[in-house]
Amino acid sequence: MSPAVPHANAPVSLREITRENLRTTLQLEVSPDQREFVAPVGDSIAEAHYAGDVAWYRAIYAGEEAVGFVMIVDDPAHEHYYLWRLLVDHRHQGRGYGAAAMREVVDYVRSRPGARRLGTSYHGEAGGPAGFYERIGFVPTGEVDDDGEIEAVLELT
Repeated sequence: MSPAVPHANAPVSLREITRENLRTTLQLEVSPDQREFVAPVGDSIAEAHYAGDVAWYRAIYAGEEAVGFVMIVDDPAHEHYYLWRLLVDHRHQGRGYGAAAMREVVDYVRSRPGARRLGTSYHGEAGGPAGFYERIGFVPTGEVDDDGEIEAVLELT
C-alpha cells in the first residue's frame, strides 16, 4: 500500500524519531538522480548517534504523513548551529515541505543560546540544491569544504 498524499495545506511539523515512526522515517528517500547530493536517512541517524549530544534530528511531517528528515549540529556550548542534512522524500518534493521545514528549523535555532547564524554546505552541480538554499536566504561564503561542497550561511539576526 502506498502512502497517502498529504493535503497541500497540511501543517508541517518536526517530530522526534521514535520506535513508532522509525521504520517509516527510514523509508524516506530522494530520487535516484539526487542520491549523490544527500545521504540516506539511516546513514544520517547512525552519524548522529556517534556525534554525541550535538546532533539534533527530526522527521518532517505534513499533517500525519512523514515526508522528510532534517538534522542539524546543535552545539550551544560553542554557539555553533549547522544544517547537516535535509531530505524531502521524492514522492513529496515540489510541495513546499522543504521550505516549511526550514522555517521550523530556523525558529528552533533562533531559540538556542547565542544563535546568530545557521551554516550549511551543498553540492553546486546542476540538479543540486543550490537554488533551494539561496531562495531560503542562505548566502555562499566563498569557501568550499573538504568534500568540495559550497559553504553558505543564513544570518538569523
